[in-house]
Amino acid sequence: MNSSIQNQDSSLSANGRFGRLSYLGWNMLLGFLVLLLGIIAAILVPAVTNSASTVILFGTVIFAIIVYITLIYFTFIFTIRRLHDKNQSGWLSLLMLIPLINLFFFIYLSCVKGDESTNNYGSPRTTQTWEKVLAWIYIIVFPISILLMAITAIPAYQSYIERAQQIQLEQNMNYSE
Repeated sequence: MNSSIQNQDSSLSANGRFGRLSYLGWNMLLGFLVLLLGIIAAILVPAVTNSASTVILFGTVIFAIIVYITLIYFTFIFTIRRLHDKNQSGWLSLLMLIPLINLFFFIYLSCVKGDESTNNYGSPRTTQTWEKVLAWIYIIVFPISILLMAITAIPAYQSYIERAQQIQLEQNMNYSE
């Protein structure tokens, strides 16, 4: 085994490096956790809003804010580690705040190969098997989900446009009478 490969580091720290599959795997894990919390919220929020307790509603909002801040924090941590793998500064992770550029930046980080040897940020990190599995699930599921959204959204949008045009025609006919 190559001694220049890191085996012990905290994946939740900005120090160190993430290869492409580790980056995608951790993002998929983060996505699963957000999905799980979303399902729990979808079940609990209607029950909480029916009870009309202000304290419970306030607590729910605070919890949602904490989850959102945590999501952003770990997204930046994973991006910084991926940039370190390319021997680039973690400050470039601020590009994730710019709409549309963040999409291309994510694609760049997901596709471009990192340094194979030690760089300014340490040795390459060994990608765990579970990270590889989650990364491949991400690679397969993400494009399929976008395709499914397009398949359902385009006809729905076209139907909406047709209904809006019909309503507009009816209103124009009523005004002309």
